[in-house]
This record gives sequence, structure tokens and C-alpha cells, in this order.
Amino acid sequence: MTNLEVIQELYRAFREKDYDAFQQICTADLTWIQNEGFPQGKTYQGAEAVIAGVFKSNNERWEMFSFQIDRYLDAENSVVVIGAYVGRHRETQKSLRAVAAHVYDLVDSKVCRFQMFADTKAIWDSMVR
Repeated sequence: MTNLEVIQELYRAFREKDYDAFQQICTADLTWIQNEGFPQGKTYQGAEAVIAGVFKSNNERWEMFSFQIDRYLDAENSVVVIGAYVGRHRETQKSLRAVAAHVYDLVDSKVCRFQMFADTKAIWDSMVR
């Protein structure tokens, strides 16, 4: 697979909660950097930490949570994905739309690093009554 195809597969795995596929896409020493100010934003090490701390946590907090992709930018060993988080917060029932960019670094067709840049105010606004 090309690096772009790897990232497209990562989003498929995320949408379908295919955590085994996600683990296969990532290196053992994966670094996953959530935006400062993002709910539970911090740096996670390893695919299992990302699955528990990011993906499963999002599923508990949000209804219909997803990342709508506007475009991919292929930059050799990096892929940038521009889009928006959308969903509805389970507790407040407020809708969410927050623009974001995801930057993936790859080595040998595996994701070794992720960094997110997101509009955290829009996210927090949907979480507060």
C-alpha cells in the first residue's frame, strides 16, 4: 500500500472500530499527540493506549462521532488530512463540528506518529451545558 492508502485504511478501521487493523497499521513505538486543550488531550504511546484513551473514550462520550475528511495531502513520508470532527455529545446532546488537521508520519508503510490540530473551543462548547 502507498502511504496515502495506509491512512485511508486507518480511517476505515476507526469508522468500523477495527482495532486489530489499526494495530497492524501502526509501529510498535507509535506516538499519538492530541491537541493541547482537547478533552483528554495528551501524548499517547503505542496503539493499545490510543485505542483505550482515544477511540474507546470518544465512543463513550459522543454519539455519532466521526471525522469528515475534506482532503488528503500526500507529502512523501507524511500525510496531512484536513476535515472536521462531527457528532453529538451524549450528556449535553449538543452537536459538534470542529475543523481539524491530522498529520501522520510513516515509516515502512506504517504510522509512527500522529499529531492533531483542532478547534478545541468548538469541542468544549458542545460539552458544556
